[in-house]
Amino acid sequence: MTLSLCMIVKNEAASLLQCLNSVKDVVDEIVVLDTGSTDNTVEIAEEFAAQVYHYQWCDDFSAARNEALKYVTGDWILVLDADETLAPEIVPFLQEAISREPYLLINLLRQEIAAEQSPYSLVSRLFRNHPDISFSRPYHALVDDSVSLILSQEPHWQIGYLPEVAILHTGYKKSTIAAHNKFAKAQAAMEGFIARNPTDPYVCSKLGALYVQTGKINAGIELLKRGLASKLVNEQILYELHYHLGIGYTKLHNLQQAFQHYQAATQVQIHPPLKLGAYNNLGNLLKLSGDVVAAKNVYAATVEIDPNFAFGHYNLGMTLKALGNFSDAIAAYQKAIQLNPHYAEAYQNLGVVLLKLGNVPDGLTAFRSAIALHEQKDPQEAQRLRQGLQQMGFVV
Repeated sequence: MTLSLCMIVKNEAASLLQCLNSVKDVVDEIVVLDTGSTDNTVEIAEEFAAQVYHYQWCDDFSAARNEALKYVTGDWILVLDADETLAPEIVPFLQEAISREPYLLINLLRQEIAAEQSPYSLVSRLFRNHPDISFSRPYHALVDDSVSLILSQEPHWQIGYLPEVAILHTGYKKSTIAAHNKFAKAQAAMEGFIARNPTDPYVCSKLGALYVQTGKINAGIELLKRGLASKLVNEQILYELHYHLGIGYTKLHNLQQAFQHYQAATQVQIHPPLKLGAYNNLGNLLKLSGDVVAAKNVYAATVEIDPNFAFGHYNLGMTLKALGNFSDAIAAYQKAIQLNPHYAEAYQNLGVVLLKLGNVPDGLTAFRSAIALHEQKDPQEAQRLRQGLQQMGFVV
């Protein structure tokens, strides 16, 4: 089975090299559709022997992706964006999966780098080069609609997924979002689509979540509830609708409604790592309400689902500290720091617990690390910590 990489790009010189390096020994063909780059994106692609084509951007990601599909010749197609890389550990599993006859589509687990709340998503990025597979929707373009239609007509096909992380995505870093004006592009594309398809649950979910994130909370909740009322909701979208409704109601301080939606989200039958955001936020609400024991149990569930979830270990440490279980709190903070060496808050709270136990040297060492990390992103917090320690008689 031959495998083709298929991409659309525009001014991606800063990240394209890393993306293509991750697949150069995996794919048999690289197809790149450039939509108007003014940097050296095209030259980088050509260094990897990519077939580069050009397309006039029309504010429709699906149109561009479908144009790129026209040039692919491999048996299977892997779709990546320039801010994504293929995890090397997944390669043998990926190669074995595409050799299986029944599969038409294989969903891939994507890790969202720097997305603390929801570190994973499931994306339909690996599929057969079937003539009827195409992308739909102008933003967050996906092939799922066309795949569903094919399955209704050709029921011998199956959909599979790889449970381990396959794609690493850096596009949700705040600096990347700002640099590429991603929110504005997403909103413009999705508003045009929702005007023509007002009850589409997928776009209700995505646009509603974007509205909530950018401060249009009531408009976002209205869209999310509209999506929830649709009869076409699949399990993944059902989870996202409940999850983002939880966020929206939390921002409106309607904690009872938020709790109900987070709880509903955790009950949806999808791959457990995809639900970490709902579990984590449910724990936050429980802690806020004073039920620290229940919050601890929820946070413990997050690190059981994903032992590498640094945010979960940190939150577990916070509840253990509140319960007076300092030794386990220290272990939780240390695990969070091991997973994320730049976790200033974990160092800071580790320092608090160590000082409570009378371990002044290690406590001050932890605080110095916290201050140094805060200096890089939040100098005011660094100064506040330094002054607080000095008032306690410590020199840092």
